[in-house]
Amino acid sequence: MKISFKTYLNDRLKQVDFHGQLTFPLYIQVTYERKPIYFKSYYFELFSKSRYLLTVPGVGSKAPTIDQIIERENEVISFIIEKYKYNFSIELFKSAYAYYSKDLCDMMEKGFIEYLHTFFWDEGNPAFGDVLLQGCKNVIAFDVVRDFKRIFSKEFYEKIVSNSLQHAPPYLPIYAFMNQTKRWPMLIFTAMEFDRPDTRERFLHYVTKFYPDRPAEELLERALKSIGSL
Repeated sequence: MKISFKTYLNDRLKQVDFHGQLTFPLYIQVTYERKPIYFKSYYFELFSKSRYLLTVPGVGSKAPTIDQIIERENEVISFIIEKYKYNFSIELFKSAYAYYSKDLCDMMEKGFIEYLHTFFWDEGNPAFGDVLLQGCKNVIAFDVVRDFKRIFSKEFYEKIVSNSLQHAPPYLPIYAFMNQTKRWPMLIFTAMEFDRPDTRERFLHYVTKFYPDRPAEELLERALKSIGSL
């Protein structure tokens, strides 16, 4: 059985904007028994989102590089090929790629932003809630909450976090756990990583210590439910 793959910029398509630069979209070719399939790069789409552009006033902007994105693609594709090398099929690969490549932080962020929107409406600050609903599309929501800690009183900040553990996806503990070991711009936590038993054990230990308001097992189960199954 022979399986090969490559990542490439698809110059047969129109160039697209990637944080202010025109580039051909990143694609992947997987060849199995001499039959190739072609599909868009998940990570190219993910890191094209505006929240992954870092802009520092008076300094300038910086974005992820295509090489960094290719590295992520190579990692997950190699993992899938190795995992299913004895029962590989193109259909199985498609399903496995869709599952293992996805970023938990990205998946949970929308629900968490909706929680913030509702929270501030309930607190009598609807305009601020609306600003968060729109503005958080362009910034990382975790960074916004981190600023809350400096802006709001300790009591109010803890209310935001505590309520989120009950009413929002477990975005905050997932992102905080990931943020311990990752560096910008690769601030992602993939289903491939979360699938490892040792990662889940470390996550349980982390949330038990830093998020004692909710049972660690419950947060783990909610995180697993959010990514679904293969």
